[in-house]
Amino acid sequence: MELAGLASLLVAVPAVALLANSGRRHTGAARRAHLLLAAGAAITTAAALAGLLSDLFLAQRPAQLGSAVAVAMALGTSTLLAGTLVLPGAAENAGAAWRHLLDGCVVGAGLWFVGWVLLSEPTRILGDRTPASGLSILIPAGVASIATGLTAVLAVHAHRPRHITVRVAAGVTLVAVAATAVSSGICRSWPGIVLLGAVLLPAGLVVVAHAVKIADRPVEVRGDITQRNTGYAFVPMSAMVGALGYHLAAGGVFDVFGFLGFSVEGFALVARQYLALADVKSYTLRLRHRESHFRELAHTDPLTRLANRRGLVRALREPAARERPRVLIGLDLDGFKNVNDMRGHDVGDAVLVEVGERLRANLRDGDVAARLGGDEFAVLMWATPEEAMLAGKRLLAVLGEPYDTEDGSVFLSASVGVAGSPAPGDTGELMRDADLALRYAKQRGKNRVERYQRRYDELLRRHSVLESELRHAIEREQLRLVFQPVVALPSMRPVGAEALLRWHHPELGAVRPDEFIPVAEESGLISMIGSWVLDQACRQLSHWLAVGHDVWVSVNLSPKELHAADYAGQVAGVLEKYGVPPQRLVLEVTEHAVATDMDELIRRLAELRSTGVRIALDDFGAGYSSLGQLRNLPVDILKIDHALVAEPESRTGTAAPLVDVVVRLGHRLGLEVLAEGIGTPAQRAIVEEAGCRLGQGSLFGWGVPAEHLEAQLETARSSGARLVPVQRARPATPPSAPARSQVIMLGPGMRQVRALLPTDPAFSDEEVSRTGDQDVRSVDAPREMGQS
Repeated sequence: MELAGLASLLVAVPAVALLANSGRRHTGAARRAHLLLAAGAAITTAAALAGLLSDLFLAQRPAQLGSAVAVAMALGTSTLLAGTLVLPGAAENAGAAWRHLLDGCVVGAGLWFVGWVLLSEPTRILGDRTPASGLSILIPAGVASIATGLTAVLAVHAHRPRHITVRVAAGVTLVAVAATAVSSGICRSWPGIVLLGAVLLPAGLVVVAHAVKIADRPVEVRGDITQRNTGYAFVPMSAMVGALGYHLAAGGVFDVFGFLGFSVEGFALVARQYLALADVKSYTLRLRHRESHFRELAHTDPLTRLANRRGLVRALREPAARERPRVLIGLDLDGFKNVNDMRGHDVGDAVLVEVGERLRANLRDGDVAARLGGDEFAVLMWATPEEAMLAGKRLLAVLGEPYDTEDGSVFLSASVGVAGSPAPGDTGELMRDADLALRYAKQRGKNRVERYQRRYDELLRRHSVLESELRHAIEREQLRLVFQPVVALPSMRPVGAEALLRWHHPELGAVRPDEFIPVAEESGLISMIGSWVLDQACRQLSHWLAVGHDVWVSVNLSPKELHAADYAGQVAGVLEKYGVPPQRLVLEVTEHAVATDMDELIRRLAELRSTGVRIALDDFGAGYSSLGQLRNLPVDILKIDHALVAEPESRTGTAAPLVDVVVRLGHRLGLEVLAEGIGTPAQRAIVEEAGCRLGQGSLFGWGVPAEHLEAQLETARSSGARLVPVQRARPATPPSAPARSQVIMLGPGMRQVRALLPTDPAFSDEEVSRTGDQDVRSVDAPREMGQS
């Protein structure tokens, strides 16, 4: 029987080799676990083989042989248990491994105690076969109890999938039972028990070796202690109490083995409770730290590390902040969107970070800087409004300094609004007042500091009312068009008209265009209103052409309409709807639109000209356009700004000298020139002397309803008179003489007015007499603009 047991143990050798090979192939925690399992299997197998060989070949066995085998196999089994606890999926950390071990001791002590009750007097479930106590039985039996308890604990608490870890623990439990059988069988000379242990040992090692081959699969780690279930501890404790009660009731004696079981159970529960309290304390501290961290994140801007809007509101609501005078400074970067669009958001973020650093470096202790969103910042100060104004100007200068980035320097300005607290604790009103002051600073040209005033509320309410009412102005028929005549000079014959928008509200009265047009542009209503104006103007122009009036109409075009996706198609559709020749419609683009992207502007204007309409550059001389831009812009008419026409005498003693320059420039570029804002006969004389052939202004009439202008056209047509300009004497010094105009025939039915300067050969008296008819004809040249 000993030989059979020896042969059975030899089967365990390949399992040990498999475990060792698995340990060599892994790294990290898996390698450590596999090597511990291999070492425990090797120790257990070696101890069992040594015990069987000694029992087989020694004629006189030492009395301590069984105990030595028991201790060695218990050591090997304990090593197997350690390898099981550090196996991936068994526990998330060392603390969890200790908790599992203590839980296993709790269960194992319960099993030990129940077993003691069953085997001791008076129960003695095995009767005369009950083995006598000794190290050869007690030590491996205790390890087997702990292994059984650990298997039960891992079945409850191991990470998913749990079956791998449970299979390893079950295999180790079989090895622990085999160790108990082998050591007690050798000690008591029970060959059958030895054979049973020799069979169970390789079986357990084979189970362990097969299970660890798939132990590296991903597991679901759950480290939340609130999800742990420790109710199973009541089961072994209840079993122990019940067994002890039965034992004492039956007349049993509470000996050292029972005391040992209860002691292990008690100390294990106390140690487990200590670890649980430590876990709860650590978990609570982590929760507090995370709560503080997330609370700080909720009140901090992640990019600039300044306070965010919540952080600013929290600072405003602090009790200490309610009792002291406080001022809120709102800041907004001018043109920051262009940085993101042209340089990219990485550069934009770098600029915002630098803004945060500059704000922090220029604040006093106790002041709070916040980023409210985008490129909008705020600073809360405990100071008087006068001190805050000085601080705002200082911050304006600091934020206006260049920003050095990897892409080069970035230049930005800022707008600043300052508001003082109107009442203690009124947080919302303070933020609203600062925002109003900031908006007013932007409206007044940016790069400035504005202090809140009460009239800003009136302006805001007025703005809101205008925006609300303007949305329904068309359907309520509150909008109308008036037409300001454009006349030929010097005859003052009406040859065209500019369509001007007027709004008369039944309650607000007449609202000025310079008030409601910006509201329409800001609210996005300008496209709808512009479409209505274009439609009404073309309908009126169609009527005038149908009754025989030779006129053209100009319509103002906003930059937002110009950059609409299919505005050229919309214009062509309206012209086709009313049957208006495209050359009879003039679209006026303000010179301020030239400050936008020139390439895009030229492309849009070229699309419009491809429909046949003409383009006029309005307010020339008051904006940003340069001579180079004027040469490249696809425009047909140059409208001189009224500020140049009304210019007083310069240092040379000549009134409005720039009018003459602009007229010559326009004619040299092949453009028709129109002077607007002519309000006095003197201004008219200056414009005529400069050679300008078109005029517009209050001298010739304000904007009037269509029927009034139609009456003027009827009067001009019925008179049929053409005024011939007075022949001017040749100046003594030709280079200082004003330019003349000359009609150039470009082809059948096509004419163009060009400038005739005193330095030109055609300016001689003979040439003038020879081209006199052309000069007379040129008076009516604007009348022919619709056919050019």
